Amino acid sequence: MTYSDTLDWMFSQLPMYQREGKSAYKVDLSNTVLLINHLNNPHKHFKTIHVAGTNGKGSSSHMLASVLQEAGYKVGLYTSPHLKDFRERIKINGEEISESFVKHFIEANKVFFKTNQLSFFEMTVGMAFEYFSLEKVDIAVIEVGLGGRLDSTNIITPEVSVITNIGLDHTQFLGHTLEAVAFEKGGIIKPNIPVVIGETQEETKPVFIDLAVKNSSKIIFADQQVLSDYESDLKGDYQVKNIQTVVTAIKELQLQHYNISEKNIKEGLLNVVKNTGLLGRWQVLNQNPKVVCDTGHNREGLQYVMKQLSNEVYSNLHIVFGVVNDKDLSSIIDLLPVNATYYFCKPNISRGLNAEELKTIFNENNLEGEAYNSVNEAYKMALEKATDEDFIFIGGSTFVVAEII
Repeated sequence: MTYSDTLDWMFSQLPMYQREGKSAYKVDLSNTVLLINHLNNPHKHFKTIHVAGTNGKGSSSHMLASVLQEAGYKVGLYTSPHLKDFRERIKINGEEISESFVKHFIEANKVFFKTNQLSFFEMTVGMAFEYFSLEKVDIAVIEVGLGGRLDSTNIITPEVSVITNIGLDHTQFLGHTLEAVAFEKGGIIKPNIPVVIGETQEETKPVFIDLAVKNSSKIIFADQQVLSDYESDLKGDYQVKNIQTVVTAIKELQLQHYNISEKNIKEGLLNVVKNTGLLGRWQVLNQNPKVVCDTGHNREGLQYVMKQLSNEVYSNLHIVFGVVNDKDLSSIIDLLPVNATYYFCKPNISRGLNAEELKTIFNENNLEGEAYNSVNEAYKMALEKATDEDFIFIGGSTFVVAEII
């Protein structure tokens, strides 16, 4: 098979949460354990950092990787979902996994995958761990895919666990209260392994403390730490909290005798995009008119994005917006500005919500605009209608952003 054929097989034959929804969610780690034993436990050959949370885990993972790279370590980075190419999910020092490795890994294990009906995410985790092991990385930053306790990545014993924050997202899997979601994400807390919590929340703090006590784990709430001011090339206002979380985690690594200097921290935070290739976080695509895209899509994420948007200066606001069909629009629609022209679109995946349906719901909430046949057509029309003094925002779904950048 060619690389393209390999991807087609992966996407079409195996359920993947990002495309198929609830049918792709597994309720235990038995398949992952089966796979990792089949691969001879590659995850035991390198150190790890485990990152979970409702928002900010992707940015935080990239920041951590960037700082460690600046400190001279060979760093693996596993994140999801990808925006343009599957290979974005698996990187070493910012370089994507090769097409040939992806192809050969699938070819070598295809019979095993089919026999045991492994999910897309399970086999991708196996691929990442095998790659990091063979390439002899010093440490790998591993981002949780969904939840934590039952996530396929949760077979590692990290140097430090990180939980950025807790919000009500993926409630059909993780629970309908902040406490329930915190319990699921807190499942990455391991015995005698320190855990850094990014944000102190009244509802979730007792959950995390209880889990930490049961695991004899040191727990640190990052937002309660007094740290120096740091800047990053990731310019979203919400990155301030992520920076605090990342630096707190780095301090824990320093206590474990990792050789990371203050200069490494500062340079790492300032060169995240250069070092890791992160995309889609308050990313400026154009000036005059200014065009910004952001992958924030749940209530907590959109709150930060809309707050930053409200601080921009412009004549007219244009918003290119699309979502998946299981999105609870009632949880986010009140956050979106009324004084904007909307360009409704359907991301090009099976789970995309029809643009006309989206338009109807938004119109009922006094958010006016037209529906378009594709994300690119909506964006093109926004560019045509906008003047140099206007502002265009693109978002609602990771998949919408992916089609633009």
